[in-house]
Amino acid sequence: MLGEIFYWIFNMSIAATICGIPILLIRFIKKIPRRYFVWLWAIPFVRMLIPVGISSKYGIMALISRFTTKTVTVHELSGGSALTMMNHVMGANSYFPITYKKNLLEKLFGIVSVVWIVTALAAIFALFIIYFVTIYEIKDARLLKENIYLSDKIRTPSVYGIIKPKIVLQSEYRECELDYILMHEKAHIKRCDNLLRTAALIIVCLHWFNPFSWLFLKLLYSDIELACDEAVLSKCSKEQKKEYARALLSTVEQTNVFAASFGGAAIRIRIQNILSYRKLSAISAITFSVLLLSVAYILLTNAS
Repeated sequence: MLGEIFYWIFNMSIAATICGIPILLIRFIKKIPRRYFVWLWAIPFVRMLIPVGISSKYGIMALISRFTTKTVTVHELSGGSALTMMNHVMGANSYFPITYKKNLLEKLFGIVSVVWIVTALAAIFALFIIYFVTIYEIKDARLLKENIYLSDKIRTPSVYGIIKPKIVLQSEYRECELDYILMHEKAHIKRCDNLLRTAALIIVCLHWFNPFSWLFLKLLYSDIELACDEAVLSKCSKEQKKEYARALLSTVEQTNVFAASFGGAAIRIRIQNILSYRKLSAISAITFSVLLLSVAYILLTNAS
């Protein structure tokens, strides 16, 4: 049973990699706002989490299926489409339950599946420990106002928590930078970024054996910060944009897996994006939205 689960997990990981590489290439197009990439990165993570998809003749999986891989139909739908699963490993003759082509494959997946589940559970357990240590770090934070706290134990402003997030500032914060810091951290809260970061991290723990999953996670975290910068800049004048960049320059670059930080990504890259930021026109926004939906359709649908 465990071997069968890992068989499909491994297939899902391959599908996620196939879908993530085009997004990685599209990311080199600097004119596309980062907030669109936060949605695009959801595609490989959905692939890592959900094994089934709607069939289509026009997706990337349909193209790949002409040369390699197989399609397993789970349920027929009306209109000639179906719910299918992609079988990239092609190591089985039949499914539900799986019967392998060779006994060696059955033994191999049985052994590897034990290693997979032990490591995945250990990684998730470690995440819980880190989470509680992170929360303990701000236990003695002092209330400033609303959901904003001060702490002597942090070096850069961050949002802590998922259900009731708190903005925690270092005790010696600069009053002149406070408005820009709060705009950034409130953007994280509005976008539920801590929930997104945590969910993505847990998914990657299940796919710990895939180096691409860690790369996608790193780029997702980076684009989340850049997207929040864009949310702030959309409300700023030209002079305020410069002040926001100065506020960012004065912060300490710090990464926390459970806290969205004001200095949470490569500051040099963020400064470059801030200084080159241009507000989108309505036509550009519609164009990028159509691009996002098109890419999602191509990458999320399965072969027939």
